[in-house]
Amino acid sequence: MVFLLSMTSVFVNPDRTYAAVDVGAKSAILVDAETGKVLFEKEADLTLPPASMTKMMTEYLVLEAIDEGKISWDTTTQISDYPYGISANANFSGVGLTQNKDYTVEQLYKAMAINSDNATTIALAEMVAGTEGEFVKMMNEKAAEMGLPDYEFVNATGLNNSHLGDNYPEGTAPDATNLMSARSAAMLAYHLTNDYPEALEYSSIAQTEFDGQTITNWNWMLPDIPGQLSQFSYDGVDGLKTGYTELAGNCFTGTASRDGRRLISVVMKSETRESRFQETEQLFDYGFKQFEKQELYASGYQMDDQKQLSVAKGKEDSVQIQTNAALEEVIRKGENDQYSIEYKINEENLDEEGNLVAPIENGQKVGTAHLVYSGEENYGNLMGENAQGVDIVTMSAVEKSNWFMLMLGNVGEFFSDIFTGAVDMVKGWF
Repeated sequence: MVFLLSMTSVFVNPDRTYAAVDVGAKSAILVDAETGKVLFEKEADLTLPPASMTKMMTEYLVLEAIDEGKISWDTTTQISDYPYGISANANFSGVGLTQNKDYTVEQLYKAMAINSDNATTIALAEMVAGTEGEFVKMMNEKAAEMGLPDYEFVNATGLNNSHLGDNYPEGTAPDATNLMSARSAAMLAYHLTNDYPEALEYSSIAQTEFDGQTITNWNWMLPDIPGQLSQFSYDGVDGLKTGYTELAGNCFTGTASRDGRRLISVVMKSETRESRFQETEQLFDYGFKQFEKQELYASGYQMDDQKQLSVAKGKEDSVQIQTNAALEEVIRKGENDQYSIEYKINEENLDEEGNLVAPIENGQKVGTAHLVYSGEENYGNLMGENAQGVDIVTMSAVEKSNWFMLMLGNVGEFFSDIFTGAVDMVKGWF
């Protein structure tokens, strides 16, 4: 009885037990969208076909081209034979495009982001880069620039190249397919939503009109998704991209915002269209209910054993240091005591003896402060372990000592060295 009671007390203690996440998908990850902190992962580094989640990179490059003034939302284009042939193929999701007709970038982007249309995706790729082959080069270059760990882009849509017939992009193989890990998909979504938050204005549209027809978003978790699909809706969801091919299975990169916090989730190779949303709901529930953002160390914090740094060639021998911003973190509830602070002083600011060298300005950066987690589950950060550091700065200015005082100091050091050398020599005689 005592044993059973003690076990019960363990399971009901809210500070030390947390709901498990049982995700059936082959690979999954959950990330805080502001800090990049990974809250959960399951085989997140497996490289798998992402299907139409590939279009997140196409969206990024289109939004970047708009941001750089290369195109605008009102720029128009007509549909070439290649995307028209894809559009006319009933095997591919599509809105049905017409040749010899002007389409704006915004029209094509909406069809891509909302209805996952493949032909409009290709048309946008051709508009930005001239050909899909050149666009694929841009995709891989941008992935490298973002630091995605696992990826290979071979087309703009996420279809298998074998679906494209003779139109597979130049420089790729006819049987190639796009590849990404869940971690890479989350990083891509992180960059997309942080660099171009307007992407969420489009991915959050449940239904819209295109060429006189109603198109519906494949993201059934949107709060205002119509009809029976509303059973999958989740408060706060506003993106991001679904995907399906026979090779990839069912995939979904989701994002949701509640109470000032945004989460990004990825599930890959889920069993069904429905299960990818059910598994995403589990991840979001886990992230929103079990984690909270807290200020762990206030701005102006000083470590007890590292409140100052010694100064060389200054009118003062030392200078006080402190953090210039609060250290905040998304933490599991009840784990405040699992975090400590660590200083990293920039060695390039120090002389050979480890001193700062005057003159020193008030508020001068001398290093960074980081949180150190000592708990059991540490999944790291998408952007690197020290992504959330804050600056350590000086609390006052230190003027450089005048030439006479510096000369006296150098003379003192000279005779001190002679005396020390003499003592060592005498010791050597005995």
